[in-house]
Amino acid sequence: MFEKRNRMVKKIAPLACAVAVLVVTTVACGKKKAPALEPAPAPVPEAVAPPTPAPPPAPKVLADATPAPAVRDDSVSSSALDDLNRNSPLRPVFFALDSSDIDPTARAALDGNATVLRQNSSWIITVEGHCDERGTAEYNLALGDRRAAAAVAYLKSLGIGADRLKTVSYGKEFPFDPGHDESAWSKNRRAHFVITGK
Repeated sequence: MFEKRNRMVKKIAPLACAVAVLVVTTVACGKKKAPALEPAPAPVPEAVAPPTPAPPPAPKVLADATPAPAVRDDSVSSSALDDLNRNSPLRPVFFALDSSDIDPTARAALDGNATVLRQNSSWIITVEGHCDERGTAEYNLALGDRRAAAAVAYLKSLGIGADRLKTVSYGKEFPFDPGHDESAWSKNRRAHFVITGK
């Protein structure tokens, strides 16, 4: 009987060992947490040069503020006055509401006009004073006169002879833009330059 038992133990022992190992492993695995996987390190980007900054926008230049192009006597000596005035190198000067003050934009236009007048020393100019449609006819005639006189005074301060400069005021009679809003009115508040002799 002892022998029978030993044989049985020999048969069961490997099986019991395997079961014991399985139980121990299962219990051990159930209590231990699997080690947490660390996230893979982020790939290091290749060294990239910083983007080239965009160039700053070009300064906005108003059409009336650009200096007038140079015109030489010999290139215009055969041109009729109407042709000269139709494609005039002289730029108008614009004013604020109820003002005859020369602001920096107006100074830039007048500086350009003075250059053209120096290059065309025989030209005689009439500076017309204009206003927008608001205000009485009398008020606008007086304001137009002050605007033309202010433009002439500035040109004289730049050395343009008084004998070459005349003024006239048209008040609100000849608007450049016939509209009835600020966009139109701002174009009508001006000193306009007309070549009247050469």
